[in-house]
Amino acid sequence: MSKLTRTVLPVLLMGSLLTGCATHSDGTAPLNQRTWPICSVIGGLVGGGLGAIESGGWAAGGAALGILTGGLICYAQDGDEDGDGVFDRRDRCPDTPANTPVEHHGCPLPQYPASVKPAEPVQAEVITLSDAGDVLFAFNQSDLTPAAQSQLDSIMGKLQDPSVTSIKVIGHTDSVGSDAYNQGLSERRASSVAQYLLSQGVAPSKLTSQGMGESQPVADNETDEGRAKNRRVELHINR
Repeated sequence: MSKLTRTVLPVLLMGSLLTGCATHSDGTAPLNQRTWPICSVIGGLVGGGLGAIESGGWAAGGAALGILTGGLICYAQDGDEDGDGVFDRRDRCPDTPANTPVEHHGCPLPQYPASVKPAEPVQAEVITLSDAGDVLFAFNQSDLTPAAQSQLDSIMGKLQDPSVTSIKVIGHTDSVGSDAYNQGLSERRASSVAQYLLSQGVAPSKLTSQGMGESQPVADNETDEGRAKNRRVELHINR
């Protein structure tokens, strides 16, 4: 065997082993520790074939060297068979589906539902009708005065707008009289307003009424002016 052949042969042998160990049996992906026996077989075949170029003795030695070297090279490789970015040597979850976020051991990260910001509560529009303007009700009565009906007529277009989903009518009184009496009076007055709105075409499904008596004053009940402000009906409009 020539000096050139003896120099080139080991280089060819090593290159062939590396090439053999860099390809699967189907020629599509890097080999790794789990497939080192295939590397040994490929290395043995390549080494034996190259050795046979010189002689039968070289063939046996080349095959043995190829088996050993191929297996070692392949076993030392650290591939990433599932493509998750974690080498197989450290991958505790080797069959992670493609495009799955993983932690440093190659296992899928826990998935949490996206936090949803609660919707801002919609503030109701409040229209207040009080005795501080025109008198809404006669003294100790729940029937609407003509002035009260006129006030309601002036806002009927807003109340009948299709965007309105509900209207809550809330009656309030001043502190003259007992709590129980004022509670009942506020309920009757709120109901009277609701009945008028119904008579003007407001949908029954949108209307409710409630009395709060004297429990929620907005002004001083010790003065006539304050009591007039407290005798009121509020329309809470939701859209």
